[in-house]
Amino acid sequence: MNSPPPPTATGFSALHPDIIDSHILTRLDGPSLASAACCTTSLCRLSSPENLWFNICDSTWPSTTTSRVRQVISAFPGGGPRAFFSHAFPLPSQLSLTLSSASSPPELLSAVDIHYHGKLIFTKLHETETQTEWFRCSPFRIDLLEPKDVVPTAQNYPAGGTEILAGMTLSWILIDPIGQRAANVSSHKPVMVQRHWLTGELQATFASILAADDGDGGVQCGIVVTCGGSEGGEMQVREVRLEIEDMDGMHLNGKESLVILQGALEGKKGTGKNRVEEARRRYREYAEMKRERRERKLRKEGALDLLWVAFGVSIFYFFWSYFFVQMK
Repeated sequence: MNSPPPPTATGFSALHPDIIDSHILTRLDGPSLASAACCTTSLCRLSSPENLWFNICDSTWPSTTTSRVRQVISAFPGGGPRAFFSHAFPLPSQLSLTLSSASSPPELLSAVDIHYHGKLIFTKLHETETQTEWFRCSPFRIDLLEPKDVVPTAQNYPAGGTEILAGMTLSWILIDPIGQRAANVSSHKPVMVQRHWLTGELQATFASILAADDGDGGVQCGIVVTCGGSEGGEMQVREVRLEIEDMDGMHLNGKESLVILQGALEGKKGTGKNRVEEARRRYREYAEMKRERRERKLRKEGALDLLWVAFGVSIFYFFWSYFFVQMK
């Protein structure tokens, strides 16, 4: 009686590496490819080529396709574009701010991409010098558009903010080209959309809550995208700006903001899972902390006002009592 044939490999492991490389791995997004690399040794090897991760970075963030950024990404320690993706995709950690002895970055690159219903409507690479006295002493603000600039989108201008809240995504990657570090300071989707009180334009706010250098509740790195409508009903991007403010709503200057951003660049990153929900949860908690802080401040000021009134009444009573005694 003939013996049965030896078992053969079946399933995924039986596929030729060229098929896996050309027809499977190239269809995965960054998080899926990173997960696949953790499954087996062969998948880890197949998912490590730089061109594979460069393609993912290019498709995820078109602003990184410039030669300047690609050169910076190639030099990232720990895997080049793969290491860059692990820096730029997740939210920064909210852990306490701890800085190394490294000097602050002399320049920051902002790689910014805005999508609306899955279509790219804005992309830009912006360079910010951080060594000038003007930057360090002035309120920190990065504007990507000049006041008169308007970017058409080929999208219909929505009647309200609900559609923007659900359909707009934004990535703002801050890159330290010298220190080879990066962090995405956007909440990916808006945490709030409201109309401007004067112009009626829709303003989408993206926010990342970062650790403060004094450990006092954190700071908000806020990104505002202002959209208006053309005469033909097309949505236009009219403003894209980034600012940092503290718990009291005061805008930080360049020197203070650079410390915060350096902490975000050096600090730990999240896993990238549920980043929209996590960012909105952080924002709600931060807004509640600001409200409670404001109420405590008002109560304290009210108590001081009452104390001063009582002191004034006491002085007034003492003065008139003394006056009447002298009259007698």
